[in-house]
Amino acid sequence: MNKPVPQPLDAAQVTARSHAVVAADRFPQLATIDGDQPRLRPVSPVKTDGFTIYVANLRSYHKTVEIEANPNVELCYMDSGHDQVRITGVAEIVSDRDVLQAIWDANPLLRQYLGTIDNPALILYRIRPTRVRYMQEWALEYINVPLESTGNSTESPKIG
Repeated sequence: MNKPVPQPLDAAQVTARSHAVVAADRFPQLATIDGDQPRLRPVSPVKTDGFTIYVANLRSYHKTVEIEANPNVELCYMDSGHDQVRITGVAEIVSDRDVLQAIWDANPLLRQYLGTIDNPALILYRIRPTRVRYMQEWALEYINVPLESTGNSTESPKIG
């Protein structure tokens, strides 16, 4: 069997494909650190704004303790063609009532499960990207995605 050869991509394609992978994966994997042990679990983002990702959580979940101790996290998205996007970032608690309300209003499952936006069990994280990387299936190399598409940088794509 011959190894497939990925097509070369320009910067605009990398950014567009990265957004498409993020849009296609409803349950990306979230990596955190528990002491010296990595932890990985699927999450269901409640909002995506470019490469800034919002994840609702319950305060009783262990990832709350992990993120409080070390807010550096990584999300891994994969589409049906096995292209990947990795978003490395910092998780922060969202306390802005307007942001919370907009997410609450747009997510019937949150309303059904928690009953009220003021439920003390609810915690909302915003994961601000510090690095975004894209890998086309079979490429076996990540390409840095320009963060200007998130409003955070003017970095140009680099293999790495």
